[in-house]
Amino acid sequence: MEKQKTDINRSCMIRIHLVISWSTLMPILLALIGFIILVALFFIGIYNRLVNLRNGVKNAFSQIDVQLTRRYDLIPNLVEAVKGYMKHERETLDAVISARNAAVTGLKAAGANPSDPEAIRQLASAEATLQGSLGKMFALAEAYPDLKANQNMMQFQEELASTENKVAFARQAFNDAVMTYNNGRENFPNNILAGMFNFNPAEHLEIEAPEKRQVPKVSFT
Repeated sequence: MEKQKTDINRSCMIRIHLVISWSTLMPILLALIGFIILVALFFIGIYNRLVNLRNGVKNAFSQIDVQLTRRYDLIPNLVEAVKGYMKHERETLDAVISARNAAVTGLKAAGANPSDPEAIRQLASAEATLQGSLGKMFALAEAYPDLKANQNMMQFQEELASTENKVAFARQAFNDAVMTYNNGRENFPNNILAGMFNFNPAEHLEIEAPEKRQVPKVSFT
């Protein structure tokens, strides 16, 4: 009988001890769970911000894509307009078309992933080559008086200059978006998630030679 009472008392003590232990641990567990949730929400917020910044780079590049595509579409028509006058400059005209095609390829690659530094550098290089080829063609056109009076040539030159100005504005907006994104991914603790989830640094779009950033303005009057 005494043994049975002792077992009952022991069982009651164990239950009381468990109740006390659980009531003591509950606030600690709840606080720990709350802390984990807050940390998770914090890093989710960082991840979403990095995604938004990277999408901002893509959106800014889409404006460059529109303007460069329009300019690339003008160039074959321009070459066709001057071909009849510059019959002895076939090499120069072919170089313009070749540079234009390379730039189109570079634009497609960069458009697929505007935050890829290598793709942006290749586009910048192709753009510099194209600008140089166009500059040479316009310079040679000065030697053809009849070409100066050609209305199509004048129109194409004006459209190219206008488009180049729009490209310059779009490029500035893109470079601003790249800078904001790069700053966002480099700040602590953003850089931790950036490394874990492959938020790689983006590249500014810069034409190699400053003097090639604008289509040469040739007067045909």
